[in-house]
Amino acid sequence: MTKNSKGLSDIKLRERPLIVCDIDEVALEFVTPFSAYLRAQGYELLPRSFRLAGNVVSLQDGSEASPDRVRAFLDSFFASQLDWQTPADAAAASLSALAEYADIVFLTAMPPRHYGARRALLDRHDMPFPLIATEDAKGPLIRDLHGARQHPIVFIDDILYNLRSVQEHVPQARTLQYMANEVFRGMAPDPGNGVTQAAHWSEIESIVLDHIGA
Repeated sequence: MTKNSKGLSDIKLRERPLIVCDIDEVALEFVTPFSAYLRAQGYELLPRSFRLAGNVVSLQDGSEASPDRVRAFLDSFFASQLDWQTPADAAAASLSALAEYADIVFLTAMPPRHYGARRALLDRHDMPFPLIATEDAKGPLIRDLHGARQHPIVFIDDILYNLRSVQEHVPQARTLQYMANEVFRGMAPDPGNGVTQAAHWSEIESIVLDHIGA
């Protein structure tokens, strides 16, 4: 386990399919609670493009928050996530159903220092699956986690960069793109060939069950 990750060494996979699932905007709401958090700080998130930097502006004068300021907002938001974030619609129920047929591992792109808060939040909302918090690229990490196992593997994420990383390093993985927030989902770049887009967790559940042969 690198110093940029936490939780990887605790993962013990069984001999069955593997589902690796992102958290923000996939298992948990992010855009809506982060927008509420920003308003409490005197800022707002404008849905002008599929990114945060450049879209966070002051409620007082409309000036854009600098990239460093946005990163600071994100860090403080994650530190207080227990007060703000809630599950994406139907995520907990679908993951529970899928857990009957596959191992599930949460992989969140988050500084490892926030691991404890995220673990507590997932447990609060009945999503007790193993968690990895990392600042490393997801593709190589999942490649090493899955190893030489021949079982089906599925990766679910909202960000194209992460999906491409997994396609490169784990080419046998079935990759799904999902974003809970409908407004920002509509602005997401086309993932291109090899990535299946889903609009709801019921759709994800159906696709995954079909892929793993359950």
